Amino acid sequence: MVFSIVALLLLSSCKNSENSEEITMTVTATAYNSTEAQTKKGDPFLTAWGDTLQAEEKAIAVSRDLIELGLDHNQEVEIDGFPGTYIVKDKMNKRWTNKIDIYMGLDEEAALEWGKQKVEITFDVLKADGGEGSRKNR
Repeated sequence: MVFSIVALLLLSSCKNSENSEEITMTVTATAYNSTEAQTKKGDPFLTAWGDTLQAEEKAIAVSRDLIELGLDHNQEVEIDGFPGTYIVKDKMNKRWTNKIDIYMGLDEEAALEWGKQKVEITFDVLKADGGEGSRKNR
């Protein structure tokens, strides 16, 4: 039953803010680049969901436990300390939990400088009692 509820939360989309809930949580954040050493060999711009990243794109990869919370493919996310909105475009290896990877295009120096930090992220999901349920893109 839990799987059914999670599946419903992840498959639909809703724009009604009365049915959505804003989630803010602290996660570990690292940064990554489109280089073969850090990504898929052969096409370092290709994500696990099959999207092709652009070097200037505001994208993140998420650990799979966060996907289960509603932070799914194409979900909009605000990252405290970063301007604008980031979009979930990639997912991380199963070994990671409570973690995001901020995409920094080809700027390896910026990614190394960022290192590993704790950040607050905010995103919207539908309330469990909000009908058929889903995540909400802002």
